Amino acid sequence: MRLIYPRNIAYGMSRMAATTSPYFGGRLTRSHNKASTSSSGDSNAVKGPSTLTSKKRIRKRQHVSIQYEIDVKDETVKKQYDKVIPRVAKGEKNKKGFTVVMSSSSHSSGDDWEPCQWHEMLDNIREMRKHNDAPVDSMGAEKICDEEAPPKIFRYQVLLSLLLSSQTKDQVTSAAMTKLKAHGCTVDNILKTPQNKIEQLIYPVGFFKRKAEYIKKTTRILKDKYDSDIPPTLKELIKLPGIGPKMAHIIMDVAWKQVTGIGVDTHVHRISNRLKWVKKTTTNPEDTRVALESWLPRDLWSEVNVLLVGFGQQTCLPVGPKCSECINRQICPYGQSQNRVSKK
Repeated sequence: MRLIYPRNIAYGMSRMAATTSPYFGGRLTRSHNKASTSSSGDSNAVKGPSTLTSKKRIRKRQHVSIQYEIDVKDETVKKQYDKVIPRVAKGEKNKKGFTVVMSSSSHSSGDDWEPCQWHEMLDNIREMRKHNDAPVDSMGAEKICDEEAPPKIFRYQVLLSLLLSSQTKDQVTSAAMTKLKAHGCTVDNILKTPQNKIEQLIYPVGFFKRKAEYIKKTTRILKDKYDSDIPPTLKELIKLPGIGPKMAHIIMDVAWKQVTGIGVDTHVHRISNRLKWVKKTTTNPEDTRVALESWLPRDLWSEVNVLLVGFGQQTCLPVGPKCSECINRQICPYGQSQNRVSKK
């Protein structure tokens, strides 16, 4: 790590030098006055007045950057050092006024950023989720679709279940899909079903009237353009009515067994910000997805969605999170802040 003192410190140091150097103004003594004495061999030399004042000799101050470098590789040393001088982005100034240039191997550039202790946090969440008893574990998209149905029908049901899940609890989505499957959840049958009947079947999911309209429009597109199947690419899925990026990534994972990105819903978005798994605070799920994918290993992208959704349903609640029961409370930034508040 390299520290560069700012100009105001270099200026202060030059001022100190000015008060102790004979080259910075003031009256000169006889020893500095050329007219005061001559060489000891010249007895006829003319002595000048002892009070003769010379012109000030002004030297332009040079602001020299004082640099101090240290390679910090040990994690314990990093934590201790961060308490003194917090880490900031390359070229920026921290609260102490120093410009910091990272030279540590794990923080050599912005692309190498990763959250502190994220491995430990992830393992703790896995431990808290080991019983798989959250609503998403039994009522997620993969669980409420007919896996024994022909592949096209299964993929169609996955798409509808994700479309219905927006701003709707898993229990309500599961109940709606149960009624649709009993009615006949196939492309041909849904096209024959009036829109008001679909509204009755999916009620009380959020925005059920709009979603019924999306179901009719999307099903017609699948029939005409994809031979009653769903699009095989992320780009085409997002073009369908009612399908957003989060839904599309999960559809690609569950229906096509292809991991194209992290499905970020309100739970994943909230928890990622509380754990500081994003470099900067994000305000919407899509920004959170981009931030997570910038550092999280790709082989964890599929797991992290269900893991964090269930964790958000049971422990890290949107209102009144159960921080006292969370085994991450000592290392979670949000949990630490809650502990300080409770002690007050």
